[in-house]
Amino acid sequence: MTKKERYKFVIDWFQHHMPEAETELNYENPYQLLVAVILSAQCTDKRVNIVTPELFKKFPTPEKLAKAEFDDIEPLIRSVTFANNKTRHLMGMAKMLVEDYNSNMPDTVEELVKLPGVGRKTANVITSVIYEQPNMAVDTHVFRVAARIGLTTNAKNPLQAEQQLVANIPTELVHLAHHWLILHGRYICVARRPKCERCGLTKVCKFYQTDMKYIVEADAKN
Repeated sequence: MTKKERYKFVIDWFQHHMPEAETELNYENPYQLLVAVILSAQCTDKRVNIVTPELFKKFPTPEKLAKAEFDDIEPLIRSVTFANNKTRHLMGMAKMLVEDYNSNMPDTVEELVKLPGVGRKTANVITSVIYEQPNMAVDTHVFRVAARIGLTTNAKNPLQAEQQLVANIPTELVHLAHHWLILHGRYICVARRPKCERCGLTKVCKFYQTDMKYIVEADAKN
């Protein structure tokens, strides 16, 4: 099977089975999404969705957040990972967003990564979700799933994986493909024991064909 054929199969499958894929973070505007994505670094979306309602209630705008002190924010997000660092990131992000961008969300990766707490992955999420730009945010799920299926080859870091995926996915589908791969990695192609028996991509999956096929078949017989 060629790489082109593998990509076509995967894309066709997701378009049929997951046509409305979207982020599982709860938000109502670009500011809220940015806050949620910053908080989600090395933390589950479920945990972030628990803390953000009260956070957004107290700080509904970047202007409000920009005026907040550390002790105003940290108690509200204490249950997320690296709460101290993320509190400082939120404070710095809000101040820069207000002072340098007049509270308007930048629409380019280059501008977004200037904000405290915003790396390339976060910037790609914002530009793809809010502006539907063809940017691919590569987190641990995307990196793992793309490599297992065979969509990426010998990618040594997220940037290399991102470049390979964007080069092979139709431009108009890149913003959707980001969610396809994340959700597939979160619920089916999990890290320790992928649920291959529930996966519709085994026909083209390199990992399944080389490492998992016989294990799944043996489990089915027992």
